[in-house]
Amino acid sequence: MANAIPATVARKGSAESGTVLLKVNLLQAGVKVLSQVRDLEGRLGWMAAFQGEAVSEADADAYLERQVARDPDVWIIEIEDREGRHGFEGPIMS
Repeated sequence: MANAIPATVARKGSAESGTVLLKVNLLQAGVKVLSQVRDLEGRLGWMAAFQGEAVSEADADAYLERQVARDPDVWIIEIEDREGRHGFEGPIMS
């Protein structure tokens, strides 16, 4: 990952149709979860779960488990960066 940001593929989904979810661990500040989305023009971006707020790791993991139960094709990438950087293309959308 760029800028020496540790990242791990925590769950492999479908190569053809799997959505990407990011679990961004802010270390002592909690965890943010982002879902890959596209805007109306097809540009890649990220939708923040929990209204963009950091939550406990347990809450983030429970959310991710619910997403996997709903769609077993999802990919989960875990990132550790206290500034919340993830290095993937696209802005965070509201």
